[in-house]
Amino acid sequence: MATVVQLTGAGVSFGGVRALQGVTFPVEEGEQVCVIGPSGSGKSTLLGLMNGRLMAESGSVEVFGQNLAGLTAGQLRELRCGLAWVPQDLGLVPNLRVLQNVLCGKAGRVGFLGLLRRLVLTRMQEAERVRGLLERLGIPEKLYERTDTLSGGQQQRVAIARALYQEPAVILADEPVASVDPGRARSLLELLTREAREEGITLIMSLHHVDLAREFFPRLIGLQAGRVAFDEPVGEVCSEKLRALYATGEE
Repeated sequence: MATVVQLTGAGVSFGGVRALQGVTFPVEEGEQVCVIGPSGSGKSTLLGLMNGRLMAESGSVEVFGQNLAGLTAGQLRELRCGLAWVPQDLGLVPNLRVLQNVLCGKAGRVGFLGLLRRLVLTRMQEAERVRGLLERLGIPEKLYERTDTLSGGQQQRVAIARALYQEPAVILADEPVASVDPGRARSLLELLTREAREEGITLIMSLHHVDLAREFFPRLIGLQAGRVAFDEPVGEVCSEKLRALYATGEE
């Protein structure tokens, strides 16, 4: 399998404080990887480096074989067409309908004018494709509803649909189920991991809930104080390692 993401000695700081240091690991095509660790350990910063929203001050971050630090703004936009981003706040536009929010997943591929045309003059074919995605996620009846009228769990599903509509090679998801209860979080993770597996999409996610990470992900990366504490198959991550990981912080 090809390596789609490679971090080598990557580090970054904010206000003189090191947020990440010496981070090294590869992610192969089709893998499902979860990053766990205490609050403030650098999970969101790590995903930001892989997305190109942040740039490493030391070491390197390569995505699809390209060093992000060497890309122009235009090249980075093009590269991001293959990266779907699901942030903690979901990034949905509240006053737009579900259909329009999902169509925004192709913004990087079609440009601003192309996106505007899609939002105003949505073709039946595109609407049916979005409906099909929503059906797989259990909310096809919400296609034409305003996003701000949906429940938190339904909005999470819209964000997942938007990511899948982008047809990415990689999905980066930063605490995507942080705002829902454990039962709903389990359902959403089951959906997202299944869809990624069936579509052959690489999935890299940070999670607050360790039990859910162990249930759904075959590989766990533990971050502590900006460093990789472990990077192992889930079956090798024992209780002692988890206690040590969270010994200096909160989950």
